[in-house]
Amino acid sequence: MTDADVVIVGSGMGGATLAAALAPGGRRILILERGERLNDSPEARDAEAIFARGHYRPEETWLTPEGERFNPGNYSCVGGNTKFYGAVLMRYRAEDFAPRRHMGGDSPGWPLSYAEIEPWYQKAEALYRVRGALGHDPTEPEHSGPYPFPPVPDEPEIADLRKRLAAAGLHPAHLPLGVDLDKWLARAATPWDAFPDTTGGKLDAESVGLAEALRHPNVALRTGVTVERLEADESGRITALLTSAGRITSDQVVLAAGAVHTPVLLLRSATERFPAGLANRSDQVGRNFMNHNCSALLALSARRNRTVYQKTLYLNDWYSSGGPNGEPLGNVQLLGRVSGPILAAQTGLPLAVARFLSAHAIDFYVMSEDLPDPESRVTLSGGEIVLNWTRSNWNAHETLVARLKAALKRAGFPMTLSKPFDRRTPSHQCGTARMGSDPDTSVVSPWGRSHDHGNLWIADASVLPTSAAVNPSLTIAAHALRVADAMARASASGVVAA
Repeated sequence: MTDADVVIVGSGMGGATLAAALAPGGRRILILERGERLNDSPEARDAEAIFARGHYRPEETWLTPEGERFNPGNYSCVGGNTKFYGAVLMRYRAEDFAPRRHMGGDSPGWPLSYAEIEPWYQKAEALYRVRGALGHDPTEPEHSGPYPFPPVPDEPEIADLRKRLAAAGLHPAHLPLGVDLDKWLARAATPWDAFPDTTGGKLDAESVGLAEALRHPNVALRTGVTVERLEADESGRITALLTSAGRITSDQVVLAAGAVHTPVLLLRSATERFPAGLANRSDQVGRNFMNHNCSALLALSARRNRTVYQKTLYLNDWYSSGGPNGEPLGNVQLLGRVSGPILAAQTGLPLAVARFLSAHAIDFYVMSEDLPDPESRVTLSGGEIVLNWTRSNWNAHETLVARLKAALKRAGFPMTLSKPFDRRTPSHQCGTARMGSDPDTSVVSPWGRSHDHGNLWIADASVLPTSAAVNPSLTIAAHALRVADAMARASASGVVAA
């Protein structure tokens, strides 16, 4: 008898959502997480501790192709990166699923349409109790139902910003968020962007997906367990996971360790039978790494900004077009409030200067699509992770920043400052085990099942064929729900392995 019917590696958005969907079926589900739960502490709402001292920043390091060591900023804890996310739960736009021409090249599209994934978006929004409103964004795709809850309210300064942007000819929309605002602010009056959720104020992978799964007695979570490699027999069936806690067997294995650790686990599992690693007949495992092109932008004026959380508004006016030949540029949304201590920690400015600028700034997050490139990839060297991220489509991002600056000037912000994020800031990593219908060019099917191993599934951001230009959390959740449905159907039919 196996140790579990299903083992899920990782408790982030993909793993937790999958577990929640599978749990009512009664199969024995074991979730393995290499990190631990985050405990509440004074540092959880201390901007200086988080941003200046790096209290929560993990010690893990990776290598560049040149051998330079860097800290990637990926979190290892129950709930994964969602414990620190900005709680934006936005759908990809319908056009993101089709091939598109960008300033920096072509985006290949997906092996499924928006219409095929839409019902799963609707289910994911219900599960994560998303707060939002329809009818304000001209790029909003068709919804088969409304958002479960009304949007998080604007603070007065943001309500004024919304009016100014509309007067400047733009279409400000309500940011879809997974936040229990009263519960979040009851702990401390801070923003939630990059602050850890230690009291359940965010609707994240732990507080929603995992909590829902663990209500069922057939689901168990083991923390502090690192999966080192997978075992496969000659037929290709995954027979066991070799972990820091010993050998674990399961009928079905789901990888949800993230866009870097999922391919690394497959590569580390190479054998004489599978010399390129598991699930890698296509030689696509680890390739096509994408990380959004992102910048922080401060819009300055004489008006004081007294907001606490700020992050309730977005613009998609340049999402589908805006380039010199009508190319898509990307998404603009508010950042969580960048206080003086945060600004000083991120820029090196004297605290007094940072406090002054912060008091007169509204903070934006500018995001553009990174295009898949097989040479942008994750590999191993001497057992260590090597990340060769080749940034693409940067001209589109610079154009988007320029468009936003011009619009903000029209809206009454005479000065703007911007700074791009670098490789030390993970900006929605994805793409390293891409889905597709052709086993020669992809790692998993459109339902997340490995082309090479019938009882191996992938339910995280690594399967995304494109990065689009919005936060991927809701898309990961929708994909995980699709995987759960496919696994349940396979189990019901008795065909659980090829």
